[in-house]
Amino acid sequence: MPIVSTDPVIKLSEIHKVYHTGDVDVHAVRGVSLDIYPGEFVAIMGSSGSGKSTLMNMIGALDRPTGGSYLLDGIDVSTLNRDRLADIRNEKIGFVFQGFNLLSRTTAVENVEMPMLYNRQRVSGGEQVKRALACLELVGLAKRADHKPNQLSGGQQQRVAIARALVNQPSLLLADEPTGNLDSQTSIEIMGVFQKLNEQGITIVMVTHELDVARYTKRMVILRDGKIITDRQVSDRLNAEHELGLLKQAQKAVKLD
Repeated sequence: MPIVSTDPVIKLSEIHKVYHTGDVDVHAVRGVSLDIYPGEFVAIMGSSGSGKSTLMNMIGALDRPTGGSYLLDGIDVSTLNRDRLADIRNEKIGFVFQGFNLLSRTTAVENVEMPMLYNRQRVSGGEQVKRALACLELVGLAKRADHKPNQLSGGQQQRVAIARALVNQPSLLLADEPTGNLDSQTSIEIMGVFQKLNEQGITIVMVTHELDVARYTKRMVILRDGKIITDRQVSDRLNAEHELGLLKQAQKAVKLD
């Protein structure tokens, strides 16, 4: 069951981001306030130039706001130096990107272990393997632990990337266009992984430009010109397991014809 809490994991208050390019100031984010609570599954949407990627970078502590405040798990991120920001990213945030970013010469389990090497709280070698295998089990890939990326499909590689994002037991999972490089069926499978993780209480924030993908989440935040124009619960939510079943039935019917 999702965790219920009165304290948000993410608390953005009047966040601004201005980029200075020569004599021109580009206002990428304009006064965004947003609370995201433990156990939520939120899609951040918007067209190119809407500010969604900039906002995601600030939520992920990869970029600093020009103005406003950002609390992550109650910690004021804007006050932290570069080293402490790196610690926060490693300890509290798991990242999943459109590109899988796996090390090609290492196995799935070794790829998943990587974030633990940079954890301030040292983890023994045996514990690293144990935790990595547990995360691969979570995403349904334990039997492929010894396979290298070139022995895995695109969907399987993304599952490894999700397992890697989970291995340090973060407060928050951030996914940036996680289905962008995948076909329709594999995209549904990956959204099914996210739905199952969310059902176990993991908080997920995902950037996507695809409405069909956003419909697998629980809440949709839409940006335009750096401002939130829509923030609503997803009433027509899709269930990945159901959608995958329908897709396979359709494929079977085509073959029979």
